[in-house]
Amino acid sequence: MAAVFLVTVYEYSPLFYIAVVFVCFLVTSGLVLGWFGWDVPVILRNSEDTESSVKLCQKQMRQVKNPFSLDVGSPAVASLASGVTLTLDCLEDCLLTCYWGCSVQKLHEALQKHVYCFRIKTPQVFEDALQDEYLYRQQYCVKKGDKLEKHCLLPEEAQLTELGPVPRSRYPLVVLLTLAGEEDREIYDIISMISIVHLPDDNYRLSCRILYQYLLLAQGQFHDLKQLFMSANSTGPSLSGPPSGETAEDRALLEKAGLAEEEAAPAEESSKDCIVCQNRAVNWVFLPCRHTCLCDECVTHFQHCPMCRQFVVESFPLCIPKE
Repeated sequence: MAAVFLVTVYEYSPLFYIAVVFVCFLVTSGLVLGWFGWDVPVILRNSEDTESSVKLCQKQMRQVKNPFSLDVGSPAVASLASGVTLTLDCLEDCLLTCYWGCSVQKLHEALQKHVYCFRIKTPQVFEDALQDEYLYRQQYCVKKGDKLEKHCLLPEEAQLTELGPVPRSRYPLVVLLTLAGEEDREIYDIISMISIVHLPDDNYRLSCRILYQYLLLAQGQFHDLKQLFMSANSTGPSLSGPPSGETAEDRALLEKAGLAEEEAAPAEESSKDCIVCQNRAVNWVFLPCRHTCLCDECVTHFQHCPMCRQFVVESFPLCIPKE
């Protein structure tokens, strides 16, 4: 019926179609130029404009002090059979608890229990949340301010040489850092840190690395620590490069498991200067791509990350400038 009506109108007057096209043009122009006041993305912008007309959403940040620091030393030689060296530097006396062969499902259930049920402040609370779903446990004391390298090795009586084929139902090693003193737990917002460490065995030879690190807060939240991608000085390693000892085979295995980090585009200049003006220090982090490449001045000109061209959902500064 509608088609018959349109054909009839066209036979009566071709100007009808011209009017329809003209109205569609006006509506489209109004949406692009913002005549109607609707919040729509800007598609067209004058090349002479010095700043983006849509301001980036700045993520609200809260500064907290992390009393824990943990890294893997000599990851190339670490394995389930030979153990792993953990490098620690804590601001207070802490307890280092290692859980070998920890259940993947129970671990993530424990993280949810920290949010909704109880706070994981001590190893005993963590073990209750895990429901003892791990194969072996070791515990060590870490003194305040000591830069300690602790070699963690399974004893022979544990008889744990491999964790089965991929995908695994157990993490090779889960490291829990908790504050030893009750009074310290009242001072810090971060009360514990959980690190999930991959260790190669006969079935899965991907080199040792920290897969995830979670910071657990006293208020019941937990945060996943992730790397930032930025250009680096020649004196230090690039945060956007692959971890030390990573091979092409490791990269392929990570991509297959869905754990590979997105590679940052290489910067032309090997410095921590803004990649646009090359004059001021980088300060802004873009989310979700996590590229850190622009200074306080240049960030106002971009809605897309200049390194990967991904649309910026949120951003936050590394340092808040003093007034």
